[in-house]
Formats: sequence, structure tokens, C-alpha cells
Amino acid sequence: MMSKVTIYHNQACGTSRNTLAMIRASGIEPEIVEYLKTPPSREKLTELIVQMGIAPRDLLREKGTPYSDLGLDDLTLSDSDLVDAMMQHPILINRPIVITAKGVKLCRPSELVLDILENPNFGEFIKEDGEKIIYKP
Repeated sequence: MMSKVTIYHNQACGTSRNTLAMIRASGIEPEIVEYLKTPPSREKLTELIVQMGIAPRDLLREKGTPYSDLGLDDLTLSDSDLVDAMMQHPILINRPIVITAKGVKLCRPSELVLDILENPNFGEFIKEDGEKIIYKP
């Protein structure tokens, strides 16, 4: 039996769609969390950041978000301030975040998901932009 996989997903994002397609190509139908509609709790977001081994700033998305308007480029802002901003504006959370039994990862680029899938060796995969991905352990 395959283990559970969860993806924090935005259908409007090509990277997120490619990541979801790779998960499905590996034989798994993941739990899909449309995080713009159902954002993680502050506790869950903090837990994901810790599990990914990154700083909150590393999870901030700039493009297409209120990042600049909110002054989030201010390096004196605390981690707590940055998490507060992501809680108030979930679009600031970069995506996709994938959770598997092998780990938690921000999958940018999408092929990073292969590192944490149970069955990443599913052959050739062609991303939406035409790029070919072949798993090489």
C-alpha cells in the first residue's frame, strides 16, 4: 500500500500542476489542499516550515502577491512577522508544498517532488512547457 501524500496546491500555478501530475504518475492520488481556499493554520504552517528546514522568508512568494506593498523585503522583520503576513495573505505562501512519508518539500522546480516520492521511477515525464524529466537517483 502506498503511503499518504498531501499537496498544498494552486491550480493556477504551472509548477503546482506539474508537481501534482508527477505525483499521480507515480501511482498516488494525493490529498489536495487548495491552500488559497483552505489555508493552513498558523501552527501547521510553522510546522511545515520546520519540517522543510527553511526559514519563513524562504517560503515567501513575491511574484503576483502583495509582497512589495506590505514591505516584506524589510530584512528586520521577524520570522513571526513573516508568518503573520502569510496567514493574512495566503497567496504569499509559495507552492507547491508536498508532504510524504519521506519528507516535506517546497517543490520549485516541480521535479524536486521526485526526491520524496515512494515510486519516483515512473519513466519519462513531460512538463507543461515541454521539458522532459527522467528520474535519475
